[in-house]
This record gives sequence, C-alpha cells and structure tokens, in this order.
Amino acid sequence: MMAEQQARAASSLNPLAPKPPHMPEHAQAKSMIFLFMAGGPSHLETFDPKPLLNKLDGQKRPAEFGDVQYQNVNSQSRILGTKRTFRKCGKSGIEISDLFPYQAEVADELCVIRSMYGDMVVHSAAQYQMMTGRIIPGFPAMGSWIVYGLGSEAENLPAYVVMPDSHGAQEAGVPMYTNGFLPSVYQPTMFRPGNKPVLNLDLPKGLTLEERRRSISLLKDLNKATMVGEDPEFAARMAAYDTAFKMQTEAPKVFDLNTESKETLDMYGVGDPKTDDYGRRCLMARRMVENGVRFVCVVSGGGGPEAEWDAHSDIEDNHLRMASWTDRPVAALIKDLKRRGLLDSTIVLWGGEFGRSPESEKGKGRDHHNTGFSMWVAGGGFKGGTVYGATDAIGLKAIEKPVHFRDLHTTILYQLGLNQDALSYMHLGRKERLTEVRGEVITDLVSLRTP
Repeated sequence: MMAEQQARAASSLNPLAPKPPHMPEHAQAKSMIFLFMAGGPSHLETFDPKPLLNKLDGQKRPAEFGDVQYQNVNSQSRILGTKRTFRKCGKSGIEISDLFPYQAEVADELCVIRSMYGDMVVHSAAQYQMMTGRIIPGFPAMGSWIVYGLGSEAENLPAYVVMPDSHGAQEAGVPMYTNGFLPSVYQPTMFRPGNKPVLNLDLPKGLTLEERRRSISLLKDLNKATMVGEDPEFAARMAAYDTAFKMQTEAPKVFDLNTESKETLDMYGVGDPKTDDYGRRCLMARRMVENGVRFVCVVSGGGGPEAEWDAHSDIEDNHLRMASWTDRPVAALIKDLKRRGLLDSTIVLWGGEFGRSPESEKGKGRDHHNTGFSMWVAGGGFKGGTVYGATDAIGLKAIEKPVHFRDLHTTILYQLGLNQDALSYMHLGRKERLTEVRGEVITDLVSLRTP
C-alpha cells in the first residue's frame, strides 16, 4: 500500500513516473518490443505450411473454400504454390520455413499464432488497427497506452521509442505511432535511421555541462512561474526539455554500440551490409529496455513494395530480400534478451498488418490478406514452443481459434498487468480504450500465475 501511495504521489508530479499495474498478481512483463514487419509478410512462406497449395498450383480456388475478396486478385487469378520448404524446429517441433534459419534456432521461445485476422485489407487502415485498435487515424497507439498505464522506468531516455526503417515511411505514416488524444507526454520519440539515431546530443562548443544544467533549471522555473493551473500540453513541453537534457548526459552511452563485445555485434549482424541496419536497431532495442524504456517499435519495411514485405509482383524475390535483412537480428534479439535475463520481463511481438493471399497476383506475387495470417510472441510469460490456432488448408481463413487484433492487444495488456477496461481515457464524453470493443484474454497463449 505504501509503494502504491508513493507511486501515485510521484505520478502527480511526473506523469511518466512508474505506476503500479492494475493487476500486479498477473503482471509478468514490464516492457515490450514490437518487431513490425511493414507491408504484410506471407504466412504461407513463413510460419503456416500449406502442402495443398503446391498441389493446386495454377488452378482456380476450389469452391469449398468460399469467397474472399481482395484488392487485386480476381476471377483470372489462380492458386500460387510456394517454393519454400518447412521443417520442424527445436524440441517443440514448430514448423518454420527456410526463409528463417536463424529464427528456427529460437523456435522453442516462440508462441506462433496462425489464426490472426483483422478487418481491413488496405495497408493504412490495417496498420492503424494493428497499432491503435481502430481503422482510422487519431487514436493512441498501444505504445502510448502502455506508457499511460505504467509510466516509465527510464530516467534519462524516452518512455516510448519508434525506430523507423531507413527506406522511408509506411502507408499509414507517423499517425499510427502517435499518442492520439492522450496527453502529449505519451507521444513516441522517433529515432533517425543510421549511426546517429538522435542528433545534437553533444553539448555546443564552449558550453559546459553545468552551464547547460543551469539553463534548463532557469527555463523550468520560468515555465512554472507562467503556468496557470494544470496544463498537460505545457507540462509535456517542459518534460521534453528535461528529457532532452538528460539524454545529452546519459543517452550517448546507450547509443554507443562499441561497448558491446565482438561476439554480440556479430550475432546481430552488425557490420554485415545486409543485416547491419536492422541489427543495429534490434541491438539498440535491447539496450533501451535494459535501461527502463517501456515500449520500442523496430520497423522493417518502408518507402514502397520493393523495400517492404509487400510482395505484389514476386513473392520469392521480395521475401528472400526482406528475410535476409531481418532474420539474423530478430533471432539475436531473442537470444540476447534470454541470456541477460530480460526475456521473461520483455514481450517481443513479430508481425505485420496482414498476410498474403493464396492466389497469385501478377503471376508470381501475392495480394494483401487479412482473413487469416500469422504473428508470433516471445517472452513476457507467453508460452514458447507453442502453435495456436489454424487457417484452412490453403491459408485463406482463420478457422480454428481465430484471434483478432483486439484479442492480441488484450492479452498483451494482461501480461503487463493492465486491465483493458481500467486502461481508459475520457475523450469527447466517451471512455476510450485500446481495444474499442471488449477483447478476450487468450489464456492458452500464456503461462498463468496463480494469485
């Protein structure tokens, strides 16, 4: 009770101060890393083997599978087989495609959900729903909701970080990551691609640290003197100056990957032209959660189909390229978190806004597909070495234990000790929440604690 009282007192002065979870008896995780595969990775080439596809290759979809509409697949389209091979991996025997030889090494840490589905088949709307629970912009992302619920344990770093892809933005753009109607203090900090994720961390020439500290203190006092009553937006601006100063003193240490061992850098693929970019960002994500950052999103894909998991023209060419950039760093992140004792307290989510169609588009490509696809979760109390749900024999629809985005959101919140109903915010006369309508906690995905 005393700890809760102190946390409430601290949060009244600093909205980013750590807050106790709604359900501490269920909380198994305290941070989250989302490995966002933008564009829609194909479940049929990654985690959901469908031998029937190759048998039906070049044929029209059999009538017994029903009718599902796409953007570009039409009556002229035919079933497209896959050139990928699958093998049983780890002690659990999870089937993973040869696109991911490194992720195959951590199969026993993965909880693969083969029955995901969403409501939209266009990138922007599907990305909004995946991130915010809604199909239109203007609503808070799950990173903002989680920080709103739990605060942050990072004293000198942002609470919520997005590390975008160096190739460009996604179709939904920055709005899918933002705080929406939540106070601005819960907005993400967008890092830059490349070796300098944050600019201007060095002090200007001729200025000492003590002089900068006095300047920030004066600015804070002046702001407080002119602030009348409670002003969340003004308070957020003040907090941003404070965080920026703290980052000048502490963040350079976190961003300096030279302090890592050669073995660790090699494991992430840092220095390899194919994996260096995503490897650096995955390694940075580990360093972020290690230093108390609550939510990190590491994006793979941006700037158009050729640099996204958006294989309209050629599924082989696209996915071989995207997998070669990300597979090694993704597996390294899981291994690194585990060996440092961080995986149990960190939820790692992998996936995109939808999957790809069983039918061909442009002969060798696959269209967007939202009625059945795969994602995986690791750490944070999720059951490793588990496959949950199923799509039909050609991967068209989720038919066994379907999981909507809102159910995934609800289960993630539950593992963080957050109740989807209690995690709400009054906006325009209505109590809003991440899940919009009530989601279900998928208890089969997690190792439940006994209160």
